Amino acid sequence: MSESAATTTLVIEREMPHAPQKVWRALTQGPLVEEWLMKNDFEPKVGHKFNFRSEPVQGWDGVIAAEVLVLEPHTRLAYSWATMGMMSRVTWTLTPTKGGTHLRMEQTGFASEEDRAYKGAKYGWTSFIGKMEQVVARLN
Repeated sequence: MSESAATTTLVIEREMPHAPQKVWRALTQGPLVEEWLMKNDFEPKVGHKFNFRSEPVQGWDGVIAAEVLVLEPHTRLAYSWATMGMMSRVTWTLTPTKGGTHLRMEQTGFASEEDRAYKGAKYGWTSFIGKMEQVVARLN
């Protein structure tokens, strides 16, 4: 499936009682990303190609190929997300609030909300973002 053929976007938003700088660290420091998402060789540089790696399961080798597309410190991060023949884009947007940060995660490229990949991503990102909140909470 190509990104142009798919039209559905998954959006998950959270309010976090932490400054955008702390949330940004959890999004852009490889060892912290590994704690809440997956092993990776991420570097916060536009054009950097990297992989997320998880345990392989039947029908999936455990690898997500990615490339940093947008890097606006403490504000926005976007990367491509390619796995199992699906190409999508993940965009994180951080907006300062009185109480901390409004976090928005958007993943494009799904056929529909009934798509198995969409349902899996919704479940997965909800869990991952919950883990990210725990990582951010313990940062100085």
